[in-house]
Amino acid sequence: MKLYRLLLIAFATVLAPLVALQPSAQENAYPLQMSSSRTSHRPEVPGPNGLVTAGHPLASMAGLRILMAGGNAADASVAVLATLNVVRPQMSGAGGNGFFTYYDNNSKTLHALSATGAAPLALDAGTLDAEELNKGIKAGVVPGLFGGWVSLLQKFGTLSLEDVLEPAIAYARQGHPIEASVVRSIASSQALFETLPSSSGVFLPEERLPITGENFTMPDLARTFERLIAAERRALDSGASRQEALQAAFDLFYRGEIAEEMAAFYSENGGGFTQEDFVRYEPLWGEPIHARYRGYDIYTSPPTSRGGLEVLMQLKLVEGFDLEGLGWESPVTQHLLIEAIKLAKADIYHYVADPRLHDVPVEGMLAEDYLQRRRALINKQAAMGFPAWGKPGELLTLAMDTLSSGTHKRPLDEKSVPGSTTSFSIRDKSGNVMAATPTHGGAFGTGVVVGNTGLTFNNGTRVGSTSPYPEDMNYARGGQVPILNNSPIIVMKDGEFVMALGTPGGETIGQTQFQVLVNVLDFAMPVQAAIEAPRFSVFATPNFYREGADITVRFEDRLTQQQHDGLKALGHALTLAPSFSLGSIQAILKDTELGTVTAGADPRRAAQAVGW
Repeated sequence: MKLYRLLLIAFATVLAPLVALQPSAQENAYPLQMSSSRTSHRPEVPGPNGLVTAGHPLASMAGLRILMAGGNAADASVAVLATLNVVRPQMSGAGGNGFFTYYDNNSKTLHALSATGAAPLALDAGTLDAEELNKGIKAGVVPGLFGGWVSLLQKFGTLSLEDVLEPAIAYARQGHPIEASVVRSIASSQALFETLPSSSGVFLPEERLPITGENFTMPDLARTFERLIAAERRALDSGASRQEALQAAFDLFYRGEIAEEMAAFYSENGGGFTQEDFVRYEPLWGEPIHARYRGYDIYTSPPTSRGGLEVLMQLKLVEGFDLEGLGWESPVTQHLLIEAIKLAKADIYHYVADPRLHDVPVEGMLAEDYLQRRRALINKQAAMGFPAWGKPGELLTLAMDTLSSGTHKRPLDEKSVPGSTTSFSIRDKSGNVMAATPTHGGAFGTGVVVGNTGLTFNNGTRVGSTSPYPEDMNYARGGQVPILNNSPIIVMKDGEFVMALGTPGGETIGQTQFQVLVNVLDFAMPVQAAIEAPRFSVFATPNFYREGADITVRFEDRLTQQQHDGLKALGHALTLAPSFSLGSIQAILKDTELGTVTAGADPRRAAQAVGW
């Protein structure tokens, strides 16, 4: 069904991607960016009938096409997700994982979807090294995102899988100009791809690196999408309901021929996935976790997201300080944010794990008396080291009888592996809102294209999503869902929508969202200015699992001299990052006084906001 051809002329008039001015990092350069009259380089994008802001212009346009054709935010989300699989294959795909926070304006309710798969039951991390858990045939978790796509359409969507996959299939078959960051990611994985014929056939066409801007196709992925549509169509032709037809596509992927092919590929190549691993998977709907901050209600992803709880804790920790009175440019303001991040991460890395197998004390970690005790550890005059975790409630218990413990365990390389993620936010004409953060884990996930499917799995078994320490509850174990930092957020006030946002960035996701929320809620910045403002990220060596880890703060080199000198005087170890390099927020913001809604997209990556 071709819903979109009549819209092509309209699309030509939509705002084209704008190139932000991105000064390169310079040692000892601190322009007073936030003091100038120009606080952003891109415009806020209006959208009285609908908005999409995503990590690639074609993905944003795919979502807008669905909205303009009468679909809602859930329908548009699946179109964006499928298109990201083609244009951002290193960051997201049907074989990846992700989290969604959805506001249904009809019922005035918020919902959280975790589309995250478990490690294969056969996994024995004690026999593998850190790199084997990161890349290759031994790495990976069950694909969660495709099941999430179907579940979104079943619960809140109105269109068919065929309708919403059409843009992605066209780009996969006919091609699109491949973007520079994708080429760089392929180059960084080239040695791995060259050892895997299925991967090199997709990402090294003609046995070479693609050239930036050349037409790039993914015909195997297009065929997989078409097989799923065919399952849906057969069910409809036989008299099935829309819900049943969508389930037929789900079953083909997780319980039918595609699952059989994926299991056979791993069996033939020495991997651990079996059909049982795919059959066991189900997307999980639940209530978002929630906290009130300065009169706003913040909703985000529950565990197995650690980022959602991290953001809420960080906000509540700084709520006890007058940030507005201090001012954004005060080094004390940035100091307080940094200290809150340290305290939250110490708790998050100790307590958050797969809630099916562990008791995660979410309520205790957000209890005001506990937060007061943690807040008291913040010294406005000096930076703390990386602290020990607190004691918010009862200790967690590990349900070892339900896990594959392996023949033996040994510590792994302690260094966390960076992630590769993307994000988008959508608001439709009816006021429904989606904030989503899908991910492949690391770039291209495992790096293994699974046979002829065109799919790569999330490498959630890697250190970072799992702990390197055998005694830790997040050590990689078969059947356990690893934790992710993904944590899309929706902000409400007095029952009305205010903001949706999300970001990629691996370890920095929660930190980036925290800073942008403070920019908007404490300092009343417009959405694009809040996104473009200089930001920092806190890093730990060897990792955040270790009390006393060495802490470094990377600050984009647009911080002011006052901020730099003040933070150094407070005892922070600072390094400079390039001017626009940390995170990539896609956000939608409602002006609560005027009632208008605008979107912003981060110039740090090739993101784009569009509206109509």
